[in-house]
Amino acid sequence: MTHLQFLTSAITSGDYARAEAAAQGVAALGADAIPALLDLLASPDTDSRWWAVRTLAAISDPQIPSRLREALHDPDPAVRQCAALGLSQQPESKSIPDLIAALNDDDRLTARLAADALGAIGADAVPALLEIMKNGLHPARLEAARTLAVIGDHRSIPTLLDALDGDSALIEYWAEQGLERIGVGMTFFKPE
Repeated sequence: MTHLQFLTSAITSGDYARAEAAAQGVAALGADAIPALLDLLASPDTDSRWWAVRTLAAISDPQIPSRLREALHDPDPAVRQCAALGLSQQPESKSIPDLIAALNDDDRLTARLAADALGAIGADAVPALLEIMKNGLHPARLEAARTLAVIGDHRSIPTLLDALDGDSALIEYWAEQGLERIGVGMTFFKPE
């Protein structure tokens, strides 16, 4: 049994502490570990897929974000949550469409983590977030408003101003936070 095989078997052992230590060891192997993790990602076992995604997210390699995007469509919400969290640690603009779709996930934690990943992407995500604010369902609009507030991009000013007159106190709250962050409505003066 190779060292990698030993570590991947520890990941699927069912012992959390052992699995976490093994995941860190596998991630330290870098790109050499990716094929074994992709095999785990194809497993019918939810825990195996979750650990595969968790470990892939810890590897810095250009092919990882695309694998995490695929995992955003896993049938299990825990795997989707892990994928969204991983994408926040490896933000790239190519992930925007999948993350925007995840704002509508029935699992609200997945949606929130997807919004966090969009926030990590930053300005490139703003046009898609503005579209969600205009045409999205309420839960997705809430996450979009929160993310726009975090990003603080001037392009969001008209949309955030419109959100102040909306029917959701939470969306209004995030619109206020975003506008405050951008500096809209603030008065600056020079002390004499």
